[in-house]
Amino acid sequence: MRVHRRGAEGSWEKDWGWRGWWLVGIALIGAIGFSARGAGGRPNVLVIAIDDLNDWEGCLGGHPMVKTPRMDELAASGTLFTNAHCQAPLCNPSRTSILTGLRPSTTGVYALNPWFRVSEKYKNWVSLPQYFSANGYRTLTCGKVYHDAYPPPAEHTKEFNMWGFHGGANPKPAKKFVQTPANIALMDWGVFPQKDEEQDDWKVADWAIGQLKEMPKDKPFVLFAGFRHPHVPCYATKKWWDLYPDDDSVLPPVKEDDRDDVPKFAWYLHWKLPEPRLAWLKAAGQWRPLVRAYLASTSFVDSQVGRVVDALKESGLGENTIVVLFSDHGWHLGEKGITGKNTLWERSTHVPFIFAGPGVKGGQRCGRPAELLDIYPTLVEMCGLPKKEGLEGHSLVGQLRDAGAAREWPAITTHGPNNHTVRDERWRYIRYADGSEELYDMKADPNEWTNLAGEVKYASVKGELGKWMPKVNAAPVKGSKVRLVELKDGVVWWEGERVDPKDPVP
Repeated sequence: MRVHRRGAEGSWEKDWGWRGWWLVGIALIGAIGFSARGAGGRPNVLVIAIDDLNDWEGCLGGHPMVKTPRMDELAASGTLFTNAHCQAPLCNPSRTSILTGLRPSTTGVYALNPWFRVSEKYKNWVSLPQYFSANGYRTLTCGKVYHDAYPPPAEHTKEFNMWGFHGGANPKPAKKFVQTPANIALMDWGVFPQKDEEQDDWKVADWAIGQLKEMPKDKPFVLFAGFRHPHVPCYATKKWWDLYPDDDSVLPPVKEDDRDDVPKFAWYLHWKLPEPRLAWLKAAGQWRPLVRAYLASTSFVDSQVGRVVDALKESGLGENTIVVLFSDHGWHLGEKGITGKNTLWERSTHVPFIFAGPGVKGGQRCGRPAELLDIYPTLVEMCGLPKKEGLEGHSLVGQLRDAGAAREWPAITTHGPNNHTVRDERWRYIRYADGSEELYDMKADPNEWTNLAGEVKYASVKGELGKWMPKVNAAPVKGSKVRLVELKDGVVWWEGERVDPKDPVP
């Protein structure tokens, strides 16, 4: 089986056939310039958030067959961060971190619930959209931006000035296509529906496009558009499935004994989940169909990104609008024996992350570690707003001007109290709540197949990376439960229930 992953700094214009877009990006440098202020004053901001999108995009070289021309085009026109990582491999804590500018280990938001403002300490924290609104921006949102249930409806307009079409995982077939072990409705994939226009993501794009066409010119705006694909259910019309062959060439590389050198505590991070294990997918003949469904869903959402970006250009607002694209976290497709997220490995943490527009040098690929936490301070600086105190991310403006600019901070991802990974330009170091460790040389071993943590000669590497582990590890916010793993007095708790150490791995 071929190895899909390549070095983060691979030549994508050569390998992926995007030389034309590369030239377009270079040409845009002169047109855009380096100032974040255009003729209309403060720049506008368009943020495109994508759910569960891993690093398989063409511009990142993650999968040799993927078709993502519109994201690749956007990357070529701006700056692509090839070593960008989420703060949490789970929707609610990741999105909370992005929009508050605070780490999960600071807020105590580790689980799929609750809403961060139930915390007495952060009930009045000024979120990114609130900060921009207070500084003269019109703020709008559609689709999934915060986690689905949040904020509660009564608090909608406290977060954004205008709320558009939200949608969900619609439409759904009359009956599930795949009967998975935990047979929940969302855990499904197949060729569906008949037309792209039936998908809620199409309708999210429609709403964003409508706003861009009619956007008042009296003050700048921040528009968030949140797409759900390729989050399960992975439904896509036949034309997207047909982009990918129905054979094993689509499968990611997997090492059968990959978990042999991994601490048991790693299992507790995704202890009992509805996402199927690789063993079940193989036995049920569903590994290849799921991978094809994920690829098809990725190509579909890429087309929706293109629709919104095209509308921005056609509106005449493009020259004065910063565009940011990111995914809230990655997704496993069999690597490490699992599907889904909830891990501290590369497939869960590594995400596409793109800036384009005024203030951004085009045609750049930056390999410095970057965090989604950096979005808030970066946009504040690019838009000329007063510095927001207390943010834990660091502005990326230096790298947006020069991809080679020095950057001292690594990327840190957290899943549950005291479980962290530190990622720099070469290494990934994981330390779990029980003290167990993993260390990977990401240049020599991009698939993370050899855990080096037990080798004495790497003690100094672990020591240096360990200095970046969060010093604050807040207790989970009251009401936290779904997908929460905790170690209390030497006992592992999963979603509020004690785990017997003798229990077999599910």
